Amino acid sequence: MSADTNRVKSNNKGADAIDQAIASGIDFDGSPIPPVKLELYKQVMGLEANRQRSGVSNTMRSRIVRIGAKHISQTELNQKLVEAGFAALKDKEIAFFYNK
Repeated sequence: MSADTNRVKSNNKGADAIDQAIASGIDFDGSPIPPVKLELYKQVMGLEANRQRSGVSNTMRSRIVRIGAKHISQTELNQKLVEAGFAALKDKEIAFFYNK
């Protein structure tokens, strides 16, 4: 394995790990990411980069809900959102993230 492959495999934690793996074109298991997948990802991310944003707080809340739902119970995440001054979980978020 190359040094880049070892670096990616040993650093697969945290938000930046995915971006680092994509930039290197190597998945966490050491296999190359197919060019067609990389191209589609770059195309979609380019579209996203040009999208008008609605505000930092809205984006922060969306990220908190999307990622927090993977790690925090519905009740606890809802409480934390409200305590931080964000809107409580919406019915559609509960249905999507918690009622799978």
